[in-house]
Amino acid sequence: MKPIQLFDPASSTYTYVLFDEASRDAIIIDPVDVQLERDLATLRQYGLKLLWTVETHAHADHITSAGQLAELAGAKTAAPEGCGITTAAVQLKDGDTLHFGNEQIRALHTPGHTPGSIALYLDREGKCVLFGQDIHGPFNAAFGSDIEVWKKSMQTLLALNADILCEGHFGIFQPKEKVRGYIERYLEEYE
Repeated sequence: MKPIQLFDPASSTYTYVLFDEASRDAIIIDPVDVQLERDLATLRQYGLKLLWTVETHAHADHITSAGQLAELAGAKTAAPEGCGITTAAVQLKDGDTLHFGNEQIRALHTPGHTPGSIALYLDREGKCVLFGQDIHGPFNAAFGSDIEVWKKSMQTLLALNADILCEGHFGIFQPKEKVRGYIERYLEEYE
């Protein structure tokens, strides 16, 4: 499984599009407004029907077009409970699942970078694929960062033993040794 990976050079962020091969139902993770037309064109190019836009936390470099994209594509919005995004149709709690076609993706509460951060993961073709936006931080009191809470969240992510990590600023890491190494590197840096 390889998600469609879209990069925004202005904010140096990645948006990820996942879809079910059979139904062409799709989900998009952290779309940014400067790339709205690109995201719509990508959906058309691959013949996808967008069901969900998901915001992983309330930072503009990841989420600013989620609502508008969902409206234009006839999709629903989802955001973490407690992150400050109140406009989403669904407030995701730890363990909640979103379905698209025969696929499903699960939310994992990972506060620390922001109070309401989530990671998302799914199992596909026997591999755990993790979408962990801003694993690397940064940490700032102005947006409610708590590095000790973040460390616990990173231990939760390590326990998934993910095969593939799709990170919000640094792209895709695989196999699982590189995923583990990426997360552990930041745990060591902030020790």
